[in-house]
Amino acid sequence: MSGALVRMGAIVRKEFRHLGRDPRMLLAVVITPVIQLLLFAYAISFDVENVPTIVIDLDRTPTSRSYLEKYEASPFFEVVEHGSTLADVDDAFDHNTARVAVVISAGFARTLDGGGQAQVAVLVDGSEPTAAKVAQTYSVALNQVYTQQLTRAWADAQGLDLSSLGMLEPRVRTWYNPERRSSDFLIPGLMVVIIAIVTVQQTAVTLVRERDLGTQEQLEVSPMRRIELMVGKLLPWTLIAFLDVVMITLLGRALFGIPLRGQPVALALGAALFVFASLGMGLLISAIAPSMDTANIIALLIAFLPSFLLSGFAFDLAQVPIVLQWLAYAFPAQYMVTISRAVFLKGAGVADLWPEFAALAAYAAVMLGISSLLYGRRSSR
Repeated sequence: MSGALVRMGAIVRKEFRHLGRDPRMLLAVVITPVIQLLLFAYAISFDVENVPTIVIDLDRTPTSRSYLEKYEASPFFEVVEHGSTLADVDDAFDHNTARVAVVISAGFARTLDGGGQAQVAVLVDGSEPTAAKVAQTYSVALNQVYTQQLTRAWADAQGLDLSSLGMLEPRVRTWYNPERRSSDFLIPGLMVVIIAIVTVQQTAVTLVRERDLGTQEQLEVSPMRRIELMVGKLLPWTLIAFLDVVMITLLGRALFGIPLRGQPVALALGAALFVFASLGMGLLISAIAPSMDTANIIALLIAFLPSFLLSGFAFDLAQVPIVLQWLAYAFPAQYMVTISRAVFLKGAGVADLWPEFAALAAYAAVMLGISSLLYGRRSSR
């Protein structure tokens, strides 16, 4: 056992010497995740508000103006233009000056005063699907509130007391993120994406570099076992990646006010297992890639796309095709996103997340074993 530790320690020292000879790489590995966090956190947001809106009032009555004031007072809609004809809607949509158009037809007030059902056209620019869907929801809700106000006004005018009628008033509470801030939802998952990119990208070239430098033969004739070589290759990058996790966590809490309600030990354990699993994936790429350029391209595709699209970071996995849901289990990012959000937002601990921890541990062991096997077969050729 002591001999194995000595041999792995030698590989760890060698890897750190390589990093010491190229401080720019070390700086990039440490600083790049911070830059990515700031760029992604400020650039990506699911908060939809202040949607540019054009309003066209063809009725021009106090009632129609009162109705449009509801849109102007809403934090979701931002009235940027008052048009006069329907042609203004096409012009605003074509020039991207508005995403929503509210058109009140002539006779709006007369229809309401006569007890009829007035109609308002709410036109949505479908080229922005998220804003379009939310705009439709907000517009329906706004019209429901306005209808209730008209009903109460009519009842008061008729001398009717509506307080004796049974009414339903839903009271919605959002657990874990009561303010519904995108940053609270995004940054715990964003940490996973960033760490996956850094770890897989860097380790994907480590064995290829040994072949390019001509040191692979020296490692093969040494008494070191393949598994010892793999672990020795992983440990330096594990420490660096863990440093990145700590930095991202501290920045998320300091700059964005992300809560950390769960056990820090659970987050640390999950991060360590995820980093080891991601590094194992990088070693697997490094063991089979014929060149550093190929390793870099494969690493970018495998690290970024599954971590971003198939981890639940940006899209709910329940909404994607079932084939992709099953494919997501083949990548470690899905398990770590669940751990990260549960620890940060839900106050979860190790006991609550043991299936995810077990999956990451098994994933890391399998990746390391396969990498050792493939590296041995390639070396024996």
